[in-house]
Amino acid sequence: MRFLFALLFSFCLYPSIFFGQKAIIQGKVTGEQGNLLSGVAVFLLNDTRTANNTDADGVYKLSIPSGKPVKVVYYLFGYISDTITVNVNDDEKRTINKFLSQRTYDRSTFEVVDRSERESFMSRLDPMIASSITGPGGGIEMVLKTLPGVYSNNELSSQYSVRGGNYDENLVYVNDVEIYRPFLVRAGQQEGLSFANPSMVESLKFSAGGFEAKYGDKLSSVLDITYKRPKKFAGSASASILGGSLQLESATKNYRLSGMIGARYRTTQYLLNSLDVQGEYRPAFTDIQAYVLYNITDKWDVDFLSNYAVNNYRIFPSNQTTEFGSINQALQLRVFFDGKEQTRFATSMGAITSTYRFNDKFKLKLIASAFNSDESEKSDVQGQYFINELERDLSKENFGDVAFNRGVGSYQTYLRNQLNYQVYNVELKGFLEKGNHFYQWGARAQHEAIQDRLNEWKMIDSAGYSMPLNGDSIVLNDVVRSETTLSSNRFQGYFQDNYRWRKDSIEYSITGGIRANYWTLNEQFIVSPRLVLSMRPLHWNRDVTFRAAAGRYVQPPFYRELRNLKGVINTDLKAQESIHFISGVDFTFKAWNRPFSFYAETYFKILKNLVPYEIDNVRVRYYAENISDGYAAGIDMKVNGEFVKGVQSWASMSIMQTKEDIRNDFYYNYFNAKGEKIIAGYTNNNEVVDSQRVEPGYIPRPTDQRFNFSLFFQDYLPKNPSLSMQITLVFGSRLPIGPPDFNRYRDTLRIPPYRRVDIGFSKHFISADKPAKKTSPFRNFKTFSLSLEVFNLLGVNNTVSYLWIKDVTNRQYGIPNYLTNRLLNLRLQATF
Repeated sequence: MRFLFALLFSFCLYPSIFFGQKAIIQGKVTGEQGNLLSGVAVFLLNDTRTANNTDADGVYKLSIPSGKPVKVVYYLFGYISDTITVNVNDDEKRTINKFLSQRTYDRSTFEVVDRSERESFMSRLDPMIASSITGPGGGIEMVLKTLPGVYSNNELSSQYSVRGGNYDENLVYVNDVEIYRPFLVRAGQQEGLSFANPSMVESLKFSAGGFEAKYGDKLSSVLDITYKRPKKFAGSASASILGGSLQLESATKNYRLSGMIGARYRTTQYLLNSLDVQGEYRPAFTDIQAYVLYNITDKWDVDFLSNYAVNNYRIFPSNQTTEFGSINQALQLRVFFDGKEQTRFATSMGAITSTYRFNDKFKLKLIASAFNSDESEKSDVQGQYFINELERDLSKENFGDVAFNRGVGSYQTYLRNQLNYQVYNVELKGFLEKGNHFYQWGARAQHEAIQDRLNEWKMIDSAGYSMPLNGDSIVLNDVVRSETTLSSNRFQGYFQDNYRWRKDSIEYSITGGIRANYWTLNEQFIVSPRLVLSMRPLHWNRDVTFRAAAGRYVQPPFYRELRNLKGVINTDLKAQESIHFISGVDFTFKAWNRPFSFYAETYFKILKNLVPYEIDNVRVRYYAENISDGYAAGIDMKVNGEFVKGVQSWASMSIMQTKEDIRNDFYYNYFNAKGEKIIAGYTNNNEVVDSQRVEPGYIPRPTDQRFNFSLFFQDYLPKNPSLSMQITLVFGSRLPIGPPDFNRYRDTLRIPPYRRVDIGFSKHFISADKPAKKTSPFRNFKTFSLSLEVFNLLGVNNTVSYLWIKDVTNRQYGIPNYLTNRLLNLRLQATF
């Protein structure tokens, strides 16, 4: 009775015990250079369910208990978290501005995911890892290739496929500006530098599907990159056998004007010398970027982003020796070359953005940008080849040497291709926060101008395969000659609303939106609704979020899809369509008393009006007709956390299948008098007495990689943390391949699995944990490290494509084109 009386007395005198009187803290979170930080998680210590996140302007607002000291944590992946103690009165609103410092390498105390990202299918990546990850390509794309659902079988290329899509189905934005890449690239060694400069990046977000309506019209994924907003002088530099980079940034004392410039140089000559094709390689890839921001008033900002890049690739091949086959039939290809190959891709881009904030809840952003690409490829290479069979008898002295010759021949490749395309657009974006709603909308107008000239052919001469016809002509293969000029306009718009609410200790979020797109060339108008739902129980012991998404994603054709295998343009080509159904769950947990997070997503995509294509190395060649339908289904999983105390690592695994059914496709099987199948696809055989029509039905798409596993792992010496190790492992199962006859149903062969391990060992001479002495000549450096990297640690000969040739019996061979071998690299990195 006395307990009940005391309880009633407390209820009457101290209602805050039961109703929980609250106060509010608010403010801005910036980086150490004063740059505004978005996506910072602000929450009460030991209760991540209270987490709120800073918006695009670095502003946060958090409700906390009043009348007692509480600890508030500020966390952003890649930054040093900060914890403060706050004691506020009832109903008080207190402004607390914070700044966070970047980590030299990731040593996390907390692992908290941005609440808005957990509500969607976007994941945040650490840009510091993109600058330091071990691999011949490095950069942001190297990090992406370790994520679930992302596939790549070429370390020389920055391109990637996502959940059964191809390289052209991925969106890339830098500061809300869509980025384009060169069209004429045939091989990874020609690509050079990708657009984004890792040393200039502030934040990275990536979605492998189910992304919101505010993102554009592609079928597979979106990469959203934001550059830094400098507030004081700083910079970074790196140098290695593969090239170097320099980045500088600064700002005026009143922060009204700030800017950043980055320059990169890359040469892959060292890598290419490990290929089977020997010769004189002369690759040179350079780019320079500038980002300038001007704060006209406290409400009005203007910024300018520009880029100029030149990727030159030249090779004078001399010879090639490739061994292939099996133990029962060991073969060797020996080729002697004459001629040269040269490609040049020069791209330039400029974008100006004006942002006006009417208040903390409403702002408008106007973006105008222009993109230009001049591309050329020239090749006149002739090769004389010998197909030899090697001695496989272990008892003989000449084991492994050439036993006899199976065939000789020659081939010639001729290219004279030029392409220029220009893209101009202007876009208006709006942002409005009202109550529990967050509205976003936008409208965009775009003009495209393309001039293309193609002149290419191949000639193969192998024992009568290409011989003079009627004594006066030679058969040429894969002849493409065309000239094209196109000019068109696109109009796009979107609207979406994010609504959050709580009920019965469960936090809900729903984001619904719609996109519209019209292209004047094919006169097609498209509407794409998209929906994302999330639910997070707040009363569970474990922090768990459930997500689901559904939507229509369409991809209107760009120039590459319009051009068929003969170089003919189909201006009536319609948009490809993908209907996404995605569900996912993520939760945080502790293992070995250290923080971890796990997420899994399952998806099913209905693909309609597809344009079939074939992939050779990284070149995508389209049929330029909407003649197939298909599907993609799979599951992605990732575990992330401190496998080693204080250091973030992760492991990803994906299982996927994608197939398509080409409408009205068929072929014939032919039989002799005994009922034996003797030939497929041809009727010029006197033994044929019967035939059977075969409709292939669903066949694997060129990106049908059933299984993928990747690992990014970091470690250090406990007694000497300045010595660290980093390893990147990628395994991808076999991809479909077939002879170059453009009959998709014949692509039943599979490339061997892609297996690669890269490892790096680093000595951090200067870091946040080990600053330079004030008397040291390096006292102005924040970090200084030297790394020894081993590329392709296991020395696996990975196959990227095949060269198809014939011998005297007209038998066709697929000669594997191998990628790079085991190599060492030294890299020096510094920030100041």
